[in-house]
Amino acid sequence: MITRETSPIPASRVTAISSSATKRMAQLAAQAPGCVSLGQGVPSFTPPEQVTEAIIHMLQHNRACHRYTLQNGLPELRHRLADHLYLEKGIKLNPETEICITVGGMEGLLTSILSIAQPGDEIILPCPTYASYIEQVTLSGATPVFVPFDANWQLDMQAMRAALSRRTKAIILCSPGNPTGNILKNADIEILCEIATENNITLLLDEAYDYITYEKEQTTHPLSCEKYRHNVITIGSFSKKYCLTGWRIGWVAADSQWMEQITKVHDATTICAPAMSQYAALTALDVDSKWVEQCCKELEHRRALCCARLDELGDFFSYVPPQGAFYVMAKYRFTDEPAEQVATSIINEARVITIPGDSFGPGGQGHLRLSFGGEREEIDQAFARLKKWLKR
Repeated sequence: MITRETSPIPASRVTAISSSATKRMAQLAAQAPGCVSLGQGVPSFTPPEQVTEAIIHMLQHNRACHRYTLQNGLPELRHRLADHLYLEKGIKLNPETEICITVGGMEGLLTSILSIAQPGDEIILPCPTYASYIEQVTLSGATPVFVPFDANWQLDMQAMRAALSRRTKAIILCSPGNPTGNILKNADIEILCEIATENNITLLLDEAYDYITYEKEQTTHPLSCEKYRHNVITIGSFSKKYCLTGWRIGWVAADSQWMEQITKVHDATTICAPAMSQYAALTALDVDSKWVEQCCKELEHRRALCCARLDELGDFFSYVPPQGAFYVMAKYRFTDEPAEQVATSIINEARVITIPGDSFGPGGQGHLRLSFGGEREEIDQAFARLKKWLKR
């Protein structure tokens, strides 16, 4: 028997990562009754009625919904998703070998990163960046390399090039962006695709918010270009577009050489996405596009409201108007305190949930991420409380 002087210790890959600031703020707010939220990125809409009705019918009449599906997802969902991606983005995919249905976009990201990276590698993150990218890259054993956006939350292409090294394995992009609400320029994405093919680098595209754009621009998806296919992995989600955040259902699309590896990680971690969630996603893809358009129109009204209320507080905040998604990164002018401390004070004293910008990496210091995914009444109430707190 082996004896040890100390108790078992967690793996270093786990102790190296942090819990999400979004979750920390929510837990803190749970101890401060009556909070209103500009925090977690959740659209307030309920799923389409068509989805709800289909799930009720499935529960009553389809025994298969209680069982495992194929590892990479329901065949009918993969085929329907392939049709959807071709119609919307011009991407031609083999639904048998180039699509995997995952437990939310988050699992799709993690399985992709674990398939790409290993200790000693580097992954470039334009920042401020979605906080979970940092933790997932660290969990893989790779090193996140931060490249700050410019003042308008656009890519600094000179800095991006300078960040490349022999150890660079991937670049992660999110557009429309979380936490900044930015939309990356098509020309910049194309340059990065060229860089990726020339340097044997993989481009990971997180498209959770692809449907929410306030400044329309015609785009060509990198996966629709044959010369980039081997260097691009795209991750999507049904969470935001169809308001299925609690159903945890997403997808990964990539060339078959990548998908073979991604599905192995997927199988080792989850076996398959929940069957009921897959049936919900299948129904969602047949929802009339006008339903999504109406949600986007309402989010545009909420964006205008959020920006108008920030303008009223111009002595206290500055910001870049969001071009997509439902977030704005507001730079605060009223204190030099760290963002985590400011966000904590706002919860405890104003009863408003915000997310500290420094949790999103370099460039987020001195900012708070505000979400306008909630109801207009909640947005108004949150800003009324902020105004009273700031002018106390």
